[in-house]
Amino acid sequence: MNSPIIQIENLSIALSGNMILQDVSFSINNGEYVSIIGPNGAGKTTLIKCLAGIYRDWTGDVAIDGKPFAEYSSKALAKLQSYVPQAEGRTNPLTVSEFVAMGRYPHLSAFTTLQATDYAAIDSAIERAGLEAFRHRKMNTLSGGERQMAFIAAALAQGSNILLLDEPSTFLDYRHQARVSTLLKSACRESGITIVAVHHDINTAAACSDRIYALKEGAIAFSGTPAEAANSNVLESIYDTEFRTVPSPGHPLPFVIAGGAL
Repeated sequence: MNSPIIQIENLSIALSGNMILQDVSFSINNGEYVSIIGPNGAGKTTLIKCLAGIYRDWTGDVAIDGKPFAEYSSKALAKLQSYVPQAEGRTNPLTVSEFVAMGRYPHLSAFTTLQATDYAAIDSAIERAGLEAFRHRKMNTLSGGERQMAFIAAALAQGSNILLLDEPSTFLDYRHQARVSTLLKSACRESGITIVAVHHDINTAAACSDRIYALKEGAIAFSGTPAEAANSNVLESIYDTEFRTVPSPGHPLPFVIAGGAL
């Protein structure tokens, strides 16, 4: 039986005097794909940033791989987990290969350079992300979807066992949404990487996940399986709007439509 690789108890945080998360508690097992859903302003991005160590002035208890969060240095934490922020508006002048290589920094010291194992991890990540033809292209010449794949490739090259993502397919066209979804599911199912992803789209979350947690007003409003989440009554209680579900031929879960329109 899998044991929790992330354990969160009573996590609370206030930003600019506003309580964003309050007494959030849940656990994530090793090798699970867990999606975080919920309305805008519910605290989803803040939760991911707390787990990533971007925000550290929270209260409560968080353990990563059985060890209290506070006992990890930034570099030690980076060996265990990698973080991919939202895709919007990120460019830089590095080539794809140079950018993906930055994922290896937790494994280097101030006096070492990339070794054969590092180059192997970089090449593998570029190949898995389908970016072989782009490895010498500058990041600022890529489309939004291609850049997002490069960010995920850098996270994979990091070699960590936990991948934290904040709305990984938002702002992308349908082709790149599908590519991102396929890559993440492969990383989880085939490589055993634990995925924790904020998803804006409920259908994407349901299709990818082992478990789904929903935040509402900074607290856990739902915890369950994708099948349990793909329920109009459940979703209406989370989002305060009407939902309908329709059969999706060839798929075990129904397709969720917001607003009641058909």
